[in-house]
Amino acid sequence: MSMMETQKTSVFPEIQPSLGRTIILSGLAANITWEIWARLITPLWVGGPLEPAALVQSVFGFNNLLLAEMIHAIVGVVFYPIGYLFIARPLQRLIVPKLPLLLTGIGFGIGLWIFALYVMAHLFGGQPAFLGFVTLTWASLIGHMLFGTVVAFVVRRMER
Repeated sequence: MSMMETQKTSVFPEIQPSLGRTIILSGLAANITWEIWARLITPLWVGGPLEPAALVQSVFGFNNLLLAEMIHAIVGVVFYPIGYLFIARPLQRLIVPKLPLLLTGIGFGIGLWIFALYVMAHLFGGQPAFLGFVTLTWASLIGHMLFGTVVAFVVRRMER
């Protein structure tokens, strides 16, 4: 198999300098979308913003809000897009290769929501699973689906 055929059949992105730019730009665009949803739109629906920094504080047991905001921002800008590129999208390409990009992004966002509200908030933070399925839970789901969709579309745009 030639090098070109190997690259075409790989489910993983090629490691090259432009990959870092793709990660950062998709993460920034998705984080901006998240922040607009969480801080501007969600309060109109549920009466208050989504506050992921508070979750970070409760999970890690510290009081520094700025540090919690920074941790959440770095995770969103860097680590979640890496998760999309090296876990979510490869799984989608292997399991359902013809799945539309929109559904791939939404599925990725749902995975992030499960990670945030079940794994982090419940298993590590001691909160009720999915925060007891209050209205804020559903606002969080929409925010995570928006985040995942933006990552998916920006990655595709950057790879073209």
